[in-house]
Amino acid sequence: MPAEATPRPWPTAPAAASTGGTARAWNPGLDTLLAALAGGLHALSFAPREAGWLQLACVAWLFARLAAAPTARRGALLGFAFGTAWLLGGVWWLFISMHRYGGMAAPLAALAVGLLCGFLALYLATAAAAFVRWRRGRPGPDAALFAALWLLAELARARLFTGFPWAASGYAHTDSPLAALAPWVGVYGLGALAAALAALVASAVTARGRARLAPAAGALVLGLLPLALPQDFTRPGGSLQVALLQGNVPQNEKFEPVFQGEALEWTLRALLESPAELSIAPETAIPLLPSQLPQGLWERLRAEFTQGGRAALVGVPLGSFEAGYTNSAVGFSRAAAALPGGEYRYDKHHLVPFGEFIPTGFRWFVDLMRIPLGDFARGPLVAPSFVVGGQRVAPNICYEDLFGEELAARFVGAEDAAPTVLANLSNIAWFGDTVAVDQHLQIARMRSLELQRPSVRATNTGATALVDHRGRVVRLLAPHTRGMLLGSVQGRVGTTPYAAWAGRWGLAPAALGAAAVVAAFALAARRRPASR
Repeated sequence: MPAEATPRPWPTAPAAASTGGTARAWNPGLDTLLAALAGGLHALSFAPREAGWLQLACVAWLFARLAAAPTARRGALLGFAFGTAWLLGGVWWLFISMHRYGGMAAPLAALAVGLLCGFLALYLATAAAAFVRWRRGRPGPDAALFAALWLLAELARARLFTGFPWAASGYAHTDSPLAALAPWVGVYGLGALAAALAALVASAVTARGRARLAPAAGALVLGLLPLALPQDFTRPGGSLQVALLQGNVPQNEKFEPVFQGEALEWTLRALLESPAELSIAPETAIPLLPSQLPQGLWERLRAEFTQGGRAALVGVPLGSFEAGYTNSAVGFSRAAAALPGGEYRYDKHHLVPFGEFIPTGFRWFVDLMRIPLGDFARGPLVAPSFVVGGQRVAPNICYEDLFGEELAARFVGAEDAAPTVLANLSNIAWFGDTVAVDQHLQIARMRSLELQRPSVRATNTGATALVDHRGRVVRLLAPHTRGMLLGSVQGRVGTTPYAAWAGRWGLAPAALGAAAVVAAFALAARRRPASR
């Protein structure tokens, strides 16, 4: 008997037992290669393609092969290959920021991206190994175990080591029928339900005869679930005219003094000439501290918006060497003039590792790049909204909108203080003309689905857009162009189930529920007598 087929402390199902049919013979090399190909295809299911059916097909294939895996070690290898290819296909554009703008040698930048994806894939590898070890050999229970482990793997990637949940599986369903479940379970719950559906479909396809009926019925019930649950949790709360600025400043010139002057002049002119109730300029649209601007300019800008009925929200760094610096958004309006300092202020809470803070022990890595990086101070988790035209606008900066549970925390408490509009200020010029632009728009759309709030996005290079509370793109400014997007956004009041539970307890309910399912399977497996 080969070393990897030695008996375990408890028996496992035969190769095809979980599907009720016969599985293709196990071929380690071929299956690992196919797992990598499936993971790569899985990455294609996200924006700009947004193919939920492809996501389900890839995960169904992975489930079928894990159900036939002879050992947990083989399962881990499948999960690792699938996960690494998935993440490489989803976040390869990190190479651009490291190499083109960071000056890191191309081989080192490619190695860094590969190591990051491989490390993050270990979560899925662990989940795959656990599934092979604890599976029951029956479609329903195995689908439940697979979905719970899938959820735990995604939650680990979302939260551990500050979290990097980009390309989480649920985003592939922004436009699929499953999107109706987003206000109930959020993007991670959506990914787990998709994993369960894929597992049941795989079991139905590979089974024979009457063995197909149970998993097919389960897949049908799960597929119809979005139609059975209520979907309207918010109501209209007035409208707001907005102007979203897109400066299209090349990242390699953003901090050059000559270009700064031209870009700053365009931004200020656009803000002053905008006819909208609220004008929004993107992250670090003003790339200098207020004290570094020409004398009197900051004060004149504030005065312009405190004298009339218009308001502005502008991305700008704040702070000092002694007090520390923040990546911030400043709001000017007549009402904000009564606030401390005479202006509204939002400080970014969820900072980017290596971009806005340097993790302990990684100074050597940052030194390999020629990017002006440093340590920023964090703002509060729950920040007050910027009140404009009867709307409560909740800013978030750059990839903060990846963390829906943190945005949901702003909905806890009195309803009349909860945000009615979400506003994202971003600069992802670091990643060039890549799918990162489309992916970030898809992320914002998911936040609108989860919280049933419209999202407005003011970005440097794209995607500058208006998104309604159903996650639909209402208006979009062409990426990588300079311009202003004008439109009207309808604020919403009310709270979704997701906002209610995630706002109070974060992702803990999802993690505890999934852990309880997995623990039950593990305990049952330990109690089964060994038969081999």
